[in-house]
Amino acid sequence: MSQPPGRLRPETDDHDTGGFFAAAAREELAVCACAACGAVLHLPRAYCAGCGSWDTVWRTVAGRGRLYSWTTVEHQVHRSFPVPYTIVLVELDDAPEARLIGYLPGRPELVAGMPMRVWFEPVDDEGTLLPQWIPET
Repeated sequence: MSQPPGRLRPETDDHDTGGFFAAAAREELAVCACAACGAVLHLPRAYCAGCGSWDTVWRTVAGRGRLYSWTTVEHQVHRSFPVPYTIVLVELDDAPEARLIGYLPGRPELVAGMPMRVWFEPVDDEGTLLPQWIPET
């Protein structure tokens, strides 16, 4: 019997999202923001619809948030993700216009609005880290 493959590796050198994964490699959480007006650009993009600037930066955020929503997956769709597992949607405390997704194994007891904090999951042997979320104790 063959071993299941490791976790899926994100595309870390994408022009629009590379800064997110570069920050994660330093164990920091970052959001894309307009350098001119400070607006958070989520989903990340090169153009600010608010002020029209093409000048963007990756801003480090605290890595804390509130559970906005979640769903538990019971039907396995990929060998890298044995069921059950729970997908969480977290609204960031210091950038509430950004909501980030995370993975929790099993069926954890969750409540809307509960505090969450980021942790960084190693996903390969090359040092790639993926931000994930766990309930704050």
